[in-house]
Amino acid sequence: MYRRTKSLLVFASVIFCVTVVQAQQTNTEALRYRYIGPVGNRVTSVVGVPGQPYIYYAGSASGGIFKTTDGGIHWEAIFDGQPVSSIGSLAIAPSDPNTIWAGTGEAWIRSHISVGQGIYRSTDAGKTWKLMGLEKTGRIGHLAIDPKNPDVVVACALGHAYGPQQERGVFRTTDGGNHWERVLFTDENSGCSDIAMDPNNPRVIFAGMWPLEMHTWGRESGGPGSGLFMSRDEGATWKKITGHGLPTRATGKWALAIARSNSNRVYALIETGDGVPYKGQETDRGKLWRSDDGGENWRVASYDRSMGGRTHYYFRVEVSPDNENELHFLTNPYSVSLDGGETLRGGGGGGGGGGGGGFAGSPGGDNHDIWIDPTEPNRMAVANDAGVSLSVTRGRTWQRIQLPNGQIYHVTVDDRIPYYVYGNRQDGPSYRGPSRTGIGGGFGGGGGGFGGGAIPRSAWINVAGGESGWATPDPVDNNIIWSTASGSGSVGGIVERFDLRTGQTRNVEVWPENISGTTAADIKYRFVWTAPFTISPHDHNKLYIGSQYVHQTTDGGNSWQVI
Repeated sequence: MYRRTKSLLVFASVIFCVTVVQAQQTNTEALRYRYIGPVGNRVTSVVGVPGQPYIYYAGSASGGIFKTTDGGIHWEAIFDGQPVSSIGSLAIAPSDPNTIWAGTGEAWIRSHISVGQGIYRSTDAGKTWKLMGLEKTGRIGHLAIDPKNPDVVVACALGHAYGPQQERGVFRTTDGGNHWERVLFTDENSGCSDIAMDPNNPRVIFAGMWPLEMHTWGRESGGPGSGLFMSRDEGATWKKITGHGLPTRATGKWALAIARSNSNRVYALIETGDGVPYKGQETDRGKLWRSDDGGENWRVASYDRSMGGRTHYYFRVEVSPDNENELHFLTNPYSVSLDGGETLRGGGGGGGGGGGGGFAGSPGGDNHDIWIDPTEPNRMAVANDAGVSLSVTRGRTWQRIQLPNGQIYHVTVDDRIPYYVYGNRQDGPSYRGPSRTGIGGGFGGGGGGFGGGAIPRSAWINVAGGESGWATPDPVDNNIIWSTASGSGSVGGIVERFDLRTGQTRNVEVWPENISGTTAADIKYRFVWTAPFTISPHDHNKLYIGSQYVHQTTDGGNSWQVI
């Protein structure tokens, strides 16, 4: 009898647990989410359909893929059903505009970016997607597709870059992604940084290999696995190009471009040490190399370091389809050369609307990718940290577009009714916005619909600095907001106290010492990009932030103690 009772109790407990789990799953699935803001953030890849001026696709750093069919007026999220949201590259098959390939995992490197889950294909212009392999490659930053056969694809895989890895280099499929072959590999510490297929002869492909390892405190770039490689059989086999004017010492990242108007003109943007010794080894000088005979011989075209900027995060060059001497360089500013890289023009920075120098306007700041319509070179698109920028004037003027893809590091709420939402957005300050308003009918339609109405852009306000940390209201006095941004400044542990009533901000850094140029080992307090921060639930006067230590303040940030 005892054993039977015990069995019944166990059975009842299992049924209860299953019921609770099922109820939790049902309740979660029943939730209806709506977008409330704030708008705009990092777009890593962009591509248009040649000859169709209203269709563009944009890949986000952590927001999936968006599509417009009316020249950027309206955008639709077309990748939300997939288990990955970080997009590294997009490419449309020249022979079939309905076939789109998407490489996942962001390849514009910094310490807090997302890895991907392989490569996806759509054969119906983005309506549906299918995973086509390469799940362990981490980051696929560039793609090349045969102009006549959409099933022949070459993928440039950087790898996760957090340590040694075999699944990196150049991969190739000839059957639409059903099977892949790794066709170029230098070593487990190096991945592919760029590939360029000859627009007039797809059998000729160039690839740049980049030794890279990321750490919490920084990045190591360059090594013996670097270099320029060339294939003459559409990626089946490769040969390293050495000498003939190229750097003789180890290099870092490579960016490549081949002129459609003259395939003999090839450009290589190369991360060198600019003559400064690295790890005890001598380095070459130079930034842009140029070949006029299809890659056989090279010469330095420019030593201008502004062409590369922060090489891990930018480093992109493109040639105008109708002018072998017109180059577009994407860094924090955007600049153009009309003489094969000898001199630069334009280059408006992230904040300006028009460019300096009389040629190039500014598409935005922190520019990453560019697409130029081969059938109409005046039509261009640029992906940057503010969104997508479109031009029909060859880059003289730009339409700047912000998408609903803001990268919010952390979300907090206050105790007001209705409550307010707080967050720190990448490349932006700390934000505060309402959870509901009286505007419109909201998600459910009609007055008083789901959420109580739309949340307009103007409803979001800045509350102190931020970008990489937390925006946390005081639990007792919601007019006081504490904001952190340890990664955004040159001092240790940025903390700000913002007062909604006065609009005043007070900086109360943990360690107000300028650390610019200091090695990680020599910094007294080492704060990661998204340093943890919290307010004590027992005493709102006690605040905590973490470096390699836990720091506490009990006097509003006037002083901090290691506990």
